[in-house]
Amino acid sequence: MKQSFLWGFLLTAMAGVAAQEQGIFSYQVGRFEVNMLVENRGQGRTGILIGVGQDLLGRYIPSGGYRSQTNTFLIRGQGKTLVVDTGFGGAIFDHMKKLGVEPGRVDAVLITHMHGDHIGGLQKDGKALFPNADIYLADREKEYWTVSNVSQAAAAALAPYGNRVRTFSPGELGGKLTEIFPGISAVAAFGHTPGHTLYLLESSGKRLLIWGDLMHAEFIQFPVPDVSVTYDTDPAEAAASRKKVLDWVSKNRVPIGGMHLLYPAMGTVEAEGSGYKFIPAN
Repeated sequence: MKQSFLWGFLLTAMAGVAAQEQGIFSYQVGRFEVNMLVENRGQGRTGILIGVGQDLLGRYIPSGGYRSQTNTFLIRGQGKTLVVDTGFGGAIFDHMKKLGVEPGRVDAVLITHMHGDHIGGLQKDGKALFPNADIYLADREKEYWTVSNVSQAAAAALAPYGNRVRTFSPGELGGKLTEIFPGISAVAAFGHTPGHTLYLLESSGKRLLIWGDLMHAEFIQFPVPDVSVTYDTDPAEAAASRKKVLDWVSKNRVPIGGMHLLYPAMGTVEAEGSGYKFIPAN
C-alpha cells in the first residue's frame, strides 16, 4: 500500500515537472478549460520598480533580481475557442499545436492592453496570424494607441483584422460588468495603460479572473501593492486598481491568472498583514 502511494506520488510529481518544463498549465473553471501558456522566462529588473528603497529590496528581493515570466491564456468552452493576449508571437503557437488548436480555429482574441508582449502574435508581415478571429479590446485602449498615434506597431497589429476589431467599455468590479461572451466579462483596471482590461470567467458557480499586467514583480507587489513599475502609464492609478482588485479577489475567493506571474501563474490571493500573499494553484 505504501509503495503504491509513493509510486503514485512520484508519477504525479514527474508529470508536474514535465508540464512546467513544457510551459502549459491547465485549469478548469466550470465548463471552461483554461490553459496558461508560458511565452518566455527570464530575469526581472529591479530598476523598473518605482520608489523602492534598499530596505524593501533587501526584504523582498534580497538577491537583487527576480524571476520573470510572460504568459498567454487559451480558453475552450461554451462552443468557443478564445485566446487572451498573444505574447510576442513565439511560443504561443507551439503550445497551441501541442493542445491540438490551430490558429484558424480561434474564434476571438481578447486583448488586455496593447503593449508589445501582449499583441506581438496578432500579425506578421501584415497578415493576421489568427485569420478567422475577431479582436476585442477596450475602446479607451484602442483610441490611446491607434487614434492618438502613440504607437505605429499597435495600429499595425490591428490592421489585418479590419472590421473584425471590436471595442467595448469594460465594467467595474462590484458593479455591472460588460459581457463579451456568455460567461466572460470585461473588467476595468486602468493605470497600467489607459484601457487596461481584465477578463472574468464564470461557469457552474466557479470563477477565474485573468488580470493581465496588474502585477509585474509578484515577490514585492503582493506584500506591498503600492509599488508600481515604470511601464505603468499612470503609476498611481495602476496601484489603486491593483489594490482594488486584490481586495476583491481575496474577499470573494476568486482565483486569478496573470501574464507576469510565475508558473503556474494561476492561484488564489489571501490578505496578509498590510498586503497580500499568493497561493499558486496545485
